[in-house]
Amino acid sequence: MSTNRERKLFQCLFGVEEPDLSPFDRLQQQMEDILGNGGIFKEVISPGYGPPVSPSASVLIHYSGFLEYSDQPFETTTRLKHPRLMKLGRDMTLMGMEMGLLTMRKGESSRFLLQPRYAYGDMGCPPLIPAAARILFEIQIHDVFNTGQVDGFVQLTAEEQNECPFSNLIEVVSTLRTIGNRCFNQSRYEKAKEHYKQALALLTNREIYSDAGRAEIHAALLPLYLNLSFVAIRLERPRKALKYAKKALGVDCSSTKALYRCAQAYVELRDYESAYSCLIRARERSPFDRDINNLLMTVTMCYKDSSEKEKDVYGKMFPGY
Repeated sequence: MSTNRERKLFQCLFGVEEPDLSPFDRLQQQMEDILGNGGIFKEVISPGYGPPVSPSASVLIHYSGFLEYSDQPFETTTRLKHPRLMKLGRDMTLMGMEMGLLTMRKGESSRFLLQPRYAYGDMGCPPLIPAAARILFEIQIHDVFNTGQVDGFVQLTAEEQNECPFSNLIEVVSTLRTIGNRCFNQSRYEKAKEHYKQALALLTNREIYSDAGRAEIHAALLPLYLNLSFVAIRLERPRKALKYAKKALGVDCSSTKALYRCAQAYVELRDYESAYSCLIRARERSPFDRDINNLLMTVTMCYKDSSEKEKDVYGKMFPGY
């Protein structure tokens, strides 16, 4: 509600009492009309940095939608463990929300008041959203990914990709791997695998004629093989995990991470002798690595237990042997 001073000023200027404003009307007075037509109003809660979100980008966001006179959101992602990854032009269902995102930057938090034509329209979305409802969205951008560059690159033919600057390829691969890592951290392992394998295909299809170029390709391949191995372990596919871990060793035979991934896969396959061998090699390079030493202890116990069971079986099969 307006203060007494504001009411008196309004009455002096216009000769009538100021009408009571609704919560959204009061909020709108302190917001910016970003389109100039009264359709979308914006208020920055916390500024971001870098360039505005591009129309072809993917964004990692938390958001909440509110109806007027309601303290509880009708939709929110804030109760989820991780922010939601959404691609502009594909995953947005509300025009006003997408247009609002185009005015935001990485790290920014803002709220947007959407008129019905930029939200759910005159019909609303029964029973949750009433007809001709104004909607308030609070949005926070955690990260922005240049997936437009990725989309453009993968649409090229193999010949066109090979003609592109090598730096473009590395940027695209880096973006795919970063998105894959985000999906992995959200336990979306199949989705993470898709991004890693797409990056892997782009690298292996590149024609390289110089030693420097091959070295860069190998440097980019190593983390992808390791990531794919870890994904396979999470998906309980130890043979796939072993395959990618061995490919990582083919790139760098001294990689302790690759040896550790091999050991993890061998443990799942109950090949404790091979797991032990990999872990001993890994410990020689990283003697104080906690993960390596813990798994080595587990493998030693499993190997001992397995050997004792094997002796017991042979004893029963060949008494007196």
